[in-house]
Amino acid sequence: MLIKRPADISPSEITPRSLFEQRRHFLVGAGGALAGAALWAALPRSGQAASRLPAYAPSPFSTSEEKTPLKAVTTYNNFYEFGTDKSDPAENAGKMSVQPWTVRVEGLAGKPRTFGIEELLQLAPLEERIYRLRCVEGWSMVIPWVGLPLAALLKQVEPLGSAKYVEFVTHYDPAIMLRRPVLSWPYVEGLRLDEAQHPLTLLALGLYGDVLPNQNGAPVRLVVPWKYGFKSAKSIVAIRLVEKQPRTSWNRAAADEYGFYSNVNPEVAHPRWSQATERRIGELRKRPTLMFNGYGEQVAGLYQGMDLKANY
Repeated sequence: MLIKRPADISPSEITPRSLFEQRRHFLVGAGGALAGAALWAALPRSGQAASRLPAYAPSPFSTSEEKTPLKAVTTYNNFYEFGTDKSDPAENAGKMSVQPWTVRVEGLAGKPRTFGIEELLQLAPLEERIYRLRCVEGWSMVIPWVGLPLAALLKQVEPLGSAKYVEFVTHYDPAIMLRRPVLSWPYVEGLRLDEAQHPLTLLALGLYGDVLPNQNGAPVRLVVPWKYGFKSAKSIVAIRLVEKQPRTSWNRAAADEYGFYSNVNPEVAHPRWSQATERRIGELRKRPTLMFNGYGEQVAGLYQGMDLKANY
C-alpha cells in the first residue's frame, strides 16, 4: 500500500478540523458514518420491520403533549402522488425505492453540492423533536420526528446574498405514482430563506426513532411545524436557492385557497371551511386552533409588520 508523505498531500486532500472533530458524534450508538451508510443500505421495504436510526438526543423544541400513536401516523397520510385517500399512501408507497438517494442543493449557492443520505447523518447530531402537525383539512397529530436543522445543510452550501427563497422539489416517478393532474408534478414547495434557516425548520430522516416509512416521505422530508402540513415537502430530491418566490404546487392549483406562507392562522378561513378548530387524530372532541400552531413565541418575529390575512 502506498502511503503519502506530508509533502505529497495537497491542501484539498486534508480533512478540515471541524469535520474531523465531528466524528465523535457518530462513534456513539450506531457506529458513526459507516453505520449510517449500512443503515440506508438495509432500508426496509413495505411490510418489513423498520430500521432504527443512529443515536439521537431529545430537543428542547419538543412539545410535552401526548404523541399520536405510530399506527395512526403511518396509515393516515396525505401523499397525493400515491393516491388522494388517506389510506392510499400506506398501501401504495412501498413501490418507491429509496436507495440509493441523493439530494441536490443548487442555485444561488457558493458551494452547491449533492448529498447522500449517509452524508446528511454527518452534518449535525440528530435530534428527536416532538412537533404538532396541523393539516388544512382540520386534523392534527403530535409526531416525534428525528432529524437535523435544515440550517445545518444550507450552511454547507453557503447561500449567496441574492438568495431570498428556498425551493423544494420532490421525487416523481410516473411509473408508480399518480399520473392524473391532481397537482402539477413534481410537487414543489418553498420557504423564505429566513424561514428555512429558522431553528425550528427540520429535515426529518425518521419518526419514532425509526427511518421514515415511505408513506411519510422517506427517506428525507421537510417539517415546518408552524405551517400547514402541505408545506412540509416529502421525499425531497432537490433544494434550490432562488431570488424570486417559488410557484408552489398547491398555490398553482388554487391560489385563493393555498397561499405561499400557509402559516397556521385560525383567523383566516379556508374558502370551504373554517380553520378555527382542529381535531387531533384519536380524539373525538375538537380543540381551538393555535396561532402559528402554538409556535408563535418562536416565529412571530419573522412576520412583524406583515398583514397575515393578506399574506395567508
